[in-house]
Amino acid sequence: MKETELINQINNGNPQAFRFLVKQYERLVFHVAARLLNQQEDLEDICQEVFIKVHQKLPEFRGDSKLSTWIATIAYRVTINHLKKRKPDTDIDDNEREFLHADMITEDHPQKIAETKELKSYVRKMIDELPEQYKTVLSLYHLEEMGYKEIVEITGLPVGTVKNYIFRARKMLKELIEKSELVNIKH
Repeated sequence: MKETELINQINNGNPQAFRFLVKQYERLVFHVAARLLNQQEDLEDICQEVFIKVHQKLPEFRGDSKLSTWIATIAYRVTINHLKKRKPDTDIDDNEREFLHADMITEDHPQKIAETKELKSYVRKMIDELPEQYKTVLSLYHLEEMGYKEIVEITGLPVGTVKNYIFRARKMLKELIEKSELVNIKH
């Protein structure tokens, strides 16, 4: 189904069309919000709030950007607003974070699945240690495979800042991984 047809059906009150939109973009919304948040209950609330806003604002969508970019922008802004309002809370433990960020793996070999999960978990753990602004742009760029233009639209940051943050984030990530490997070698 084309985006314009989907949007028209939703705007005309078709609940199945909106369910299709949610199913199609729930992973994107989850990843955008999860990169900024550390608490599972907040994450579910944020994702629900994002799709409520998407439904409310869909008649205003003009198609100037891709629908995915528009939805990711809403997810980013809703999450940032939530973080500004939130009191400092306790962080979730690493096991919960690994569960939250685990992707579905399609390969069949159990050892390969375990290694892939372990590597993804390790990289995500290292990314989670980065400052918020770097973590977000790096995740959008590498995990969501978005281009600079889309990241600029989502975050509202200038393109030079986005490129700079990605460059710095990669450098910090490399240093974190090297430091982690040194610690592991010494033990």
